[in-house]
Amino acid sequence: LGCDVMATASAVEMAIVKLSIEAPCNANERVTIHHTGMMFTDVTDESGSLIVNVPAMTAAAVFVVELDSGRGAIAQANVPEVEKLDRVALQWKGVSGFQIHAREFGAAYGSAGHVWNGHTESELIEAGGFMTRLGDESTLYPNLVEVYTFPTGAANRSGTVLMTVETEVTDANCGRDIAAQSIELRSGMPLKTQDLVLSMPDCSAKGDFLVLNNLVDDLKIAAN
Repeated sequence: LGCDVMATASAVEMAIVKLSIEAPCNANERVTIHHTGMMFTDVTDESGSLIVNVPAMTAAAVFVVELDSGRGAIAQANVPEVEKLDRVALQWKGVSGFQIHAREFGAAYGSAGHVWNGHTESELIEAGGFMTRLGDESTLYPNLVEVYTFPTGAANRSGTVLMTVETEVTDANCGRDIAAQSIELRSGMPLKTQDLVLSMPDCSAKGDFLVLNNLVDDLKIAAN
């Protein structure tokens, strides 16, 4: 009694869903969240609660919550605004070091229009893109996701967003094969997924970056 797991989902701005989980008998427990092929791991707090903002990948958004103990719950939200956005998600398992980089309208690395985990919101234009990172890296062999969103339906400028996937050669991944999957949401198109397996250089290359230009398509933006 009193140990039921409850999950609720409500849409907020930019087709983000506020997912709230209540698991009063599962404090500080690892939880895996699934949404339309995306999967990431997080941890409940001392009261068994977790609140996370998840970029929706479908208008009828369904979220499956699984606790390590075997308990779980399902939540749904209606997110019609997702049809006005383009989204690119990249997911992987463990400390593979993957990153999505979006360079809006020819922006240089490190500039106001370069959006990545180290600079999560564009400052180039008012209706620019933003990056969301999902998952707790402190969990054992975590599932992690990065999602880049561009509000295509509100674009006030035409041009291209250059998309690359990058990874740094580190002690954790050097000399190994690492895997990731991309999920692309484009206006009016079915979700597109693509798997990647990458053979990392040996550990003498630590600190170098590998840049993958063809894993995800660039975004073609038309002003509205």
